[in-house]
Amino acid sequence: MARKIFPKEDVCVGCHLCEVYCVYAHSKYKKPNAKAHELVKLYIKHKDSKPTPRILVEEKSGTWTTFALQCRHCDDAPCTKACITGAMKRLEDGRIVCDEEKCVGCWSCIMACPHGAVRRGENKKAASKCDLCLELGEPACVKNCPNEALEIKEV
Repeated sequence: MARKIFPKEDVCVGCHLCEVYCVYAHSKYKKPNAKAHELVKLYIKHKDSKPTPRILVEEKSGTWTTFALQCRHCDDAPCTKACITGAMKRLEDGRIVCDEEKCVGCWSCIMACPHGAVRRGENKKAASKCDLCLELGEPACVKNCPNEALEIKEV
């Protein structure tokens, strides 16, 4: 059974901690037992070289509307159909992942994604998208959201 992350827009305050924890979860440079404020400092300090978050909080200017945007691991997955090298693929557990070694950066997946959830990765040569952090047991964004504005569900 596939798992998906669902945002609760009514409780998201737009703190962007989901982005920070996402970057940290996928970073090569980890600081064990770091507190949230230390991670935010690291995130800001390495702004130009930081990895791209695989989740994005969108805010509507002039309002309090926020929305955590991440891959929906679509059933029909147009990104996998658009991929010219087979780098974007569905795993047996239902996740859609990008094999960065196979990705040639044609950005067909970015154009095909109906949710705008696929972006250029930090190296700008391969696509980047949410992989649900399943190797961590629970997505870092879900686990660390202070308002519990993100939840993962079996669908």
